Amino acid sequence: MNRAEKAALQLRAVDVLCMLKETRTYDELAERTGLPAGDLNRYVNGHVLPGTERARTVVEDVGREALVTELEARIRVDEDGYVDNSGAVFDQPFLDLVAPVVADAFDFGRPDVVLTAATDGITLASALASYYGTRCAYAKKRKETAVETFVEARERLESGIELTYYLPASAIDEGDSVLVVDDLIRSGETQELLLDIVDTADAETAGVFALIAAGTDGIERARARTDAPVGSLTSV
Repeated sequence: MNRAEKAALQLRAVDVLCMLKETRTYDELAERTGLPAGDLNRYVNGHVLPGTERARTVVEDVGREALVTELEARIRVDEDGYVDNSGAVFDQPFLDLVAPVVADAFDFGRPDVVLTAATDGITLASALASYYGTRCAYAKKRKETAVETFVEARERLESGIELTYYLPASAIDEGDSVLVVDDLIRSGETQELLLDIVDTADAETAGVFALIAAGTDGIERARARTDAPVGSLTSV
C-alpha cells in the first residue's frame, strides 16, 4: 500500500467513525469498535488519523455492519411491497462511504466502467466510479439526439411491455471490464438488460451489485447470467 492509498483508507475510517458518532457516545463507540474512547475522540475531531490496521478494521468490519444498519434505517417498504430508498440514493456522502465497503466486501476488482440504468442508480454508480477512479456510464430508455451510435438491449416483459435501454457506443470499449450496479434489484430484468449491453459491446462483466435486493429472484437471475460476483448490501 502506497502513501496515497494509506491516507485514503485512514480518511475513510474517520468518515465511518464520524457517521457512527452521530448516534453514539464515545463509550458506546468504544464498545462497538473495540478502540479506546480517548483515541476515538481524537480521530473524530481530526487531531490524529488511525493507524493502517485500525483503519482497515473500521472500514472492512465495523464499517460494513454499520452501513448496513444505517441503510436499513433509511428504507421504507409500504403495504404493497414497494420500496422507498430515497433516503439512501439521495444522500451522496452516505453512498461515498458505501463504495469502499462494497469494493472490499465483494472483490469485484477495479473495473474500467461502472454501468447502471437511469435514474436512481446513478448516484451509487457515481460513488463507485469515483472510488475506483474510473468511468461511470448509464443506459437510458430513449436515445440522445446528438449521439449517432448506440448499444441497445431489448426485452419483452411478462406483462407484454417491451423494455429497451440505449447506451452511447463510445461509453464502453471492447474488452473493458464493466461493473453493473443499481440501487434496487427485484426481478433482475434491468440487470439482465445491462448485462446484454456488456455482451453486445464485447466487454467483460466484473460483477453485479445492488444496494438493496427485494427478494431473491433478481440476484438468482443475475447469477445465472454471469460467473462474476453478484450481491447486494442488504435485502428486504
